[in-house]
Amino acid sequence: MTYSKIKNLNGYITLISITITGAVATSIVIYLLLSGTEATRNSLTNIRSAQARSLVNACAEEALQQIRDNNNFVGTNSLIFPTGACTYTVTNPGGTNRTIFASSSVATTIRKVRISTTTLSPKITISSWQEVGD
Repeated sequence: MTYSKIKNLNGYITLISITITGAVATSIVIYLLLSGTEATRNSLTNIRSAQARSLVNACAEEALQQIRDNNNFVGTNSLIFPTGACTYTVTNPGGTNRTIFASSSVATTIRKVRISTTTLSPKITISSWQEVGD
């Protein structure tokens, strides 16, 4: 081979090497960007879930306060907060028992709890406090 053909061949090898290296680097950058976006989305979902949990617990506590103030309380009420809203319903399944169903929403995240109590004036006994689905 002549010197000029070897020089041209080395140029092609260098060009192909640079192209492959660029493609690999671009793939790595795209992967990092996408995984960072997904991590941010998951973080936002976790924050909303924690806020919704706090709101549903606030509504449940408000319902318990209503029962404490009036042992015969039954009904529905809502609370509005800067981050979201919650609603609670107190029912009387019989006797001194009360059932509280509370629900909250922050953006598209919804949390719900069901609480069973026995009211013995002036004390309220909680027999169960469970997070529930639909």
